[in-house]
Amino acid sequence: MTRTTPKLHALATALLLCAPFAQAQQTPTPAEPPVAGLDARIPRLTGPIVIDGKLDDAAWQGALEQEIAFEFAPGDNTPAPAKTLARIAYDQDALYVSFHAQDPDPSKIRAHLRDRDSAFPDDWVGIFLDTFNDHRRGYELIVNPLGVQADLIRDETNLNNQEDPSWDGLWSSAGQLTTDGYDVEVRIPFATLRFPRGGGDQRWGIFLMRNYPRDKRHQLANSRISRDSNCFQCEWGTFTGMAGVSQGRNLEIVPTLTMGTSQTRDSTSTPWQHDTSFEPGLDVSWAPSPAMTLNATLNPDFSQVETDQLQLSFNDSFALFYQEKRPFFLEGADYFTTQFDVLYTRQIADPDFGLRVTGRTGNGAYGAIVARDATTVLLVPGVLGSGIAQIDQKANIAVGRYRHDFGTDFSLGVIGTFRRGDNYFNNLAGVDGRWRHGGHTVSAQFLHSQSQYPASIVSEYMGELGSDPTPTGNAWRAEYNFSNRNWNFNLWHEAIDPGFRADLGFIGQVGYDKSLIGGGYTWYRDGKDFNRFDLNGDFDITRRFDGQLLERELEAQISTQGPMQSTLRLHGMTRVRYWQGTLFDEHYIDGGINFRPTGNLQLGAYARTGIAIDLVAAQTGRLSMLELYGNTSIGRGLALDWDITRQRMHRAGGTAFTATVLNAGGSWQFDPHQRLRLTLQGSAVNRNQALYSSTINQRARDWAGQLVYSYKVNPRTALYAGASWGAFMDDDHPELFNNTRSVFVKLSYGWQP
Repeated sequence: MTRTTPKLHALATALLLCAPFAQAQQTPTPAEPPVAGLDARIPRLTGPIVIDGKLDDAAWQGALEQEIAFEFAPGDNTPAPAKTLARIAYDQDALYVSFHAQDPDPSKIRAHLRDRDSAFPDDWVGIFLDTFNDHRRGYELIVNPLGVQADLIRDETNLNNQEDPSWDGLWSSAGQLTTDGYDVEVRIPFATLRFPRGGGDQRWGIFLMRNYPRDKRHQLANSRISRDSNCFQCEWGTFTGMAGVSQGRNLEIVPTLTMGTSQTRDSTSTPWQHDTSFEPGLDVSWAPSPAMTLNATLNPDFSQVETDQLQLSFNDSFALFYQEKRPFFLEGADYFTTQFDVLYTRQIADPDFGLRVTGRTGNGAYGAIVARDATTVLLVPGVLGSGIAQIDQKANIAVGRYRHDFGTDFSLGVIGTFRRGDNYFNNLAGVDGRWRHGGHTVSAQFLHSQSQYPASIVSEYMGELGSDPTPTGNAWRAEYNFSNRNWNFNLWHEAIDPGFRADLGFIGQVGYDKSLIGGGYTWYRDGKDFNRFDLNGDFDITRRFDGQLLERELEAQISTQGPMQSTLRLHGMTRVRYWQGTLFDEHYIDGGINFRPTGNLQLGAYARTGIAIDLVAAQTGRLSMLELYGNTSIGRGLALDWDITRQRMHRAGGTAFTATVLNAGGSWQFDPHQRLRLTLQGSAVNRNQALYSSTINQRARDWAGQLVYSYKVNPRTALYAGASWGAFMDDDHPELFNNTRSVFVKLSYGWQP
């Protein structure tokens, strides 16, 4: 079990980790409210509606009314502590939703101006849509009281990441605070959604929700959510209507222009190296039917506007994973998800062009990508470590995925990834399946790869995996999961041959097999300050392809949720771990706390101490780690965030190393469209040469800053302007010096003819 840096989570935290919790305090049982159920019918609007956050349009009176009457977290489908009335209707081009959210104390409403997908800690209302009503993929559209939007794609089949906030749809929203709460209006063009073809009635799964964060994070809904269910989307109500709706032309053309200049130097004594760029580009998106989307990009702008979070990679032998942020690859990314990470699109580093199609058939889903990359970046895997390598040549890329659904419980799929260059290729193909019934889920995948590498790449892996320039191999995984109201259990095994490669994916370890068995129990204490306790544990064992034991690990964790939206966790682990020909004993204890003392302040801490391997020295010592993080809001539009982590390794003879990483920043959101963001990052590493037999770099520092102004009309039409600066020092450069600096402007315009 690895610890993830606490961050602002999307709805996975709000809906699943918090999902089934404590009941509200005892109150007289009111009359049963209406429940969203089978065949609730959405009417057509009888007049126009203006999206301005004011519920004064006469056409709302003819809409379908739904009361958000239940608290499903932390209450167990208890009466909602605040009243919310939603209305739904449609016209030929769009779905309309309004919310009248009353509050017993409107002064406690949390509402801030934020960038898109950043208002999750606020009060908000949302509409979730399962447009194919197959309990697999859905849209989640959320609006806070000031009209700030967030939208996500929900993938019910992905147990690791069921919600992806990277999707940005084109839809309209407005909100306003009122004397008794707040009102929100939403317009969702049918051109933004994908749904079955046909002129008859649509049949969608729809879930209406209100987030009501106070001392607890209360989750309110228009229908009950069972604590026994392991399929959140299966609990949504079914709505019909929208016969003959139109997506219009559904053509979008987005020209882009990126201009900038950057300078780098290796030392203060060398001149600056200049690089000026002027890069026009073009993206085209067309949906020839409601169930299919075609995308093309020419000279695409794949630059990132904001920097990646700086991670602590010290004393770790495997390459770090960074999230994809580039729009072309983000849309429809869930179509390519399988049990193994066989597609990691950041491996497509600098494409000249790209083509993509995603869509649905009556009983299936498909996706394909074709691209030409100007360079070839790949993750070189190993048994005990991995790293990123690059071949200075172009490569042709093709990816294909198809999944066929047999009813709502069973699906089979195939996937292939192919990349080819000069004296290089990597071909991968495989099948996968998933079955779910009640609390039981079974999934499996089998993959086969064939590759050819130049000598420069062979030299990267030949120490552990041999020197064959044409490796071939298989990978397979089988998993069983069970969960109900109180119990959960999981059992899985995976095996990856030493010759297996997934160069377009992120599989950093090969040549091993691993088995795990684990489970847990949840106690609900409805109505108490600490309303939920979770106890989990697992045992796993990993062996190298030749039978050598690599790891035997036992771990357990207890966590609870309490006042001030707090979470507390205590975790312990003991294991035997193989490194450089020796089996070492490692064990540690760690814990964390995260809470909100006020609605505008979040604080958190994580600490760890125990015996661990210093990988460079191949010796054990006491490793201590402390992380402090948080964020705060000042007024409506100003926000600050910080995260500082420090590690210290003490071995016989003294302190072997210390390492510190800082990520901090602030943003000023002037209005829903304009934002100024400052990011600061830094790291410092000190090693004691006397405690290492080989020569090491004893001191290193990295510092960087970035300032970005953005004006967004919508996700497609935007202006960005920014500057960045970086500084560096190590043993060869004992004085901190400025080694990078740059400025840039990026423009895009979304045109829908």
